Amino acid sequence: MAKVTFDELLPTGVHFGHLSRKWNPNMAPYIFGEKKGIHIIDLNKTAVKLEEASHALKQIAKSGKKSLFVATKKQAKDIVSEKVGAIGMPFVTERWPGGMLTNFVTIRKAVRKMSSIEKMETDGTAATLSKRERLQLTYTAKMTKNLVLLLI
Repeated sequence: MAKVTFDELLPTGVHFGHLSRKWNPNMAPYIFGEKKGIHIIDLNKTAVKLEEASHALKQIAKSGKKSLFVATKKQAKDIVSEKVGAIGMPFVTERWPGGMLTNFVTIRKAVRKMSSIEKMETDGTAATLSKRERLQLTYTAKMTKNLVLLLI
C-alpha cells in the first residue's frame, strides 16, 4: 500500500474532529487547533499513525488473526461495512455495545440468546408463546443490528 500524504488526507476531510467541548484530553498531542467549536486534527501526525496502523494490520493479517473494525460515524459506516464485510472480518458500524471488550462474557450470553430466539422463529416455536412473551422477543432486530459482528 502506498504511503498516505498530507495532500491526500486534506480533501477527504479527515482533519475535522469532534466538538471541542466533547474531547478527551489524551488527544491533545494530535489536535492542531480549533475552528468554530470543532477540533482540527493534525494531519501530519495522522499520516504517521496511519502508516503504523497499516503495518500492524498487515502483520495481524499475515498471522491469520482477526481484527475488529469500528466505524460509528455516518460518513464511514457504508465504506467499512462494504470493504470489511467483503474480507470476512468482524466490524461495528452501529452503536458500540457497552462492555464488548471488557465484559465479553455478557456479550457472548446476549449472542447466544439472540441465536436461540432466531432458532425459535425459524422452527415455529415462537408462535406457540403467549403474546407477552412474543413481544419480549421483538427486540431481536435491535440486538441483531448491534451484535451481528460477533457471529462472523
